[in-house]
Amino acid sequence: MLSEVAYQRLRADIVSGALDAGKPLRLEALRQRYGLSFSPLREALMRLQSERLVLSTALRGFSVAPLSLEEMKDATETRILIESEALRRSMQGGDDDWEAGIVAAFHALSRQVERQSRLSGEVDASDMRAMEERHYQFHRALIAHCGSPRLLELADQLYIETQRYRLPSLVGKVAGAPPRDVSAEHQQIMDAALRRSEDAVRHLAEHYRRTAEVIEASIAWPLPA
Repeated sequence: MLSEVAYQRLRADIVSGALDAGKPLRLEALRQRYGLSFSPLREALMRLQSERLVLSTALRGFSVAPLSLEEMKDATETRILIESEALRRSMQGGDDDWEAGIVAAFHALSRQVERQSRLSGEVDASDMRAMEERHYQFHRALIAHCGSPRLLELADQLYIETQRYRLPSLVGKVAGAPPRDVSAEHQQIMDAALRRSEDAVRHLAEHYRRTAEVIEASIAWPLPA
């Protein structure tokens, strides 16, 4: 469907920062940018509004939702709340397939990390997309057996909300950010989850809060209006 195409392209541009926070999203400009008609674009904007990536006002129309430190922290803590419960449920009912899915996703992510560590110079967009997709698949595998479609939907929405903040901090070291070994953090979460240990939930929360610390250090706050 054209509305799905419009949604995916708009969301990708918002999350990546190709469309700046606060930027007006006028239908005519979007039609020219994406080569799509007004109807699918409007449907996509309404969907993105429900995901808190787009705002709509009576007089100004649609615009890219602003970024703020408070919003990022709120999204992070809410994500911890949702995924902690989903992970507990997955550990309680997870079977061999659930375990295999986590191990496979971790392996794929680790290989991508190794591949990018061997690259010289700046990481290109395709490598970043591959890394982000494998990162998503790992975290999704952890909670995949929670038995609640609503928890998974909320987790996906919060992943996207935090992704807007996380992507700019992924390339290179961030001055002032606490030192960390993200691969070791993922290993720690996986090992505890496979043991069905509550430590997995604690490690997951610590992992997300460390990421929030990196984001806070990587962006000049407050952002201009």
